Amino acid sequence: MTKTRMTSIKRRNLIINHILEAITERDCFLIMGHKNPDEDCISSMIAISLLLNKFSKIAYLMVPGKINRNYQYLLNICRYNAIEILHNKEKLPHEVSAVFILDTPKPEMRETFPGSAGIYNNKDILKIEIDHHLGADSDYIGDKGYCLVDEASSASELVGLMAFKLKNHKDITGSFNIQDLFSRNFVLAVLTGIIGDSKMGKYLKTSREKWFYRLFSSMFNEMLTNKTRKNSGNFSTMDEVFTELQQLSRQEDECFAIMMKQKVDISPKIGSVIISQDVIKQMRTLFDNDTIVTVARYAADSLAESSRSLSLVAYYDDKKDSDLIQFRLRRSHSYKALDLRSVLEFFDIKNGGGHPGAIGFRIPEAEIPDIYGYVETLIKGTEKLMSRAERG
Repeated sequence: MTKTRMTSIKRRNLIINHILEAITERDCFLIMGHKNPDEDCISSMIAISLLLNKFSKIAYLMVPGKINRNYQYLLNICRYNAIEILHNKEKLPHEVSAVFILDTPKPEMRETFPGSAGIYNNKDILKIEIDHHLGADSDYIGDKGYCLVDEASSASELVGLMAFKLKNHKDITGSFNIQDLFSRNFVLAVLTGIIGDSKMGKYLKTSREKWFYRLFSSMFNEMLTNKTRKNSGNFSTMDEVFTELQQLSRQEDECFAIMMKQKVDISPKIGSVIISQDVIKQMRTLFDNDTIVTVARYAADSLAESSRSLSLVAYYDDKKDSDLIQFRLRRSHSYKALDLRSVLEFFDIKNGGGHPGAIGFRIPEAEIPDIYGYVETLIKGTEKLMSRAERG
């Protein structure tokens, strides 16, 4: 069927809700676009990957073996966000439960890779489509009820719209411990797609497209400016966005190095980092909160894979935001014995949530006078649960 714009807000909201339900219920996602991807295709793929990352889902980003070097910088933000980049000559390392297809007008334009036909034809694998191409030379790709296809400046704009809808679902964001939905990396990805595909709005045709472009580009520009530490003006060129991405990458490297120096040797099965009050205070003078949260997530993933079992990262929230201590417990991709949600039940932790492979929880600082002692107790209890689960 030829793709057409949605005439009902109710229908669009229903489709977005279906997609959000799929994100919460499924664990492993493949994100892909069309052959020879452009800025919007790559940007929207990264933006949806970052959303999945906030749910601690496994995300594989499928890209061509050779990609336009002007777009390489867009892939830099994948490094610290647990987004694994696969090239179209590689096989998927794990079975996926859902596929996101971004910015692709019709099925024959989809990226191909080893085993792609089997994935496309497997009805048990959900196909979710996000696209803005309408008219005669188009055709739906996603499963019925999962096609967020509408008139827009870009596919990135539609991902941004979905994020705004998600923001109103406090039950979902609370359950998955999503604190900053519009992280700096996410805003950069969406904004890059919006301004790149439309060439700063010059190629938009209808008044509706232009109105939404002005709305979204201004909102995301304002967010990006507010989330950037230095006193910069609004970004207006791709070169400025590129410069900021390069700077962000350097900051993340420095942040990760400091964080890994806080590694504690408590258990060979659970790689652990405890960031004390003094250290986190120092880090907050050097890095913004988004960078710290992003790198903490990456550190947990890295430690889990190193230990081949579990990881634990603990750090204090910024005093101006809360008096909570944040904990992130992550499972290696190769370790399946323990459902990490059982840790929350074992310790009767109410303020937390997640899925079998990753959980996050928060405890008031006043309840933990000795964070090192608390983490040691937490690790010993988790090891008991691991032993039980491994014995079956």
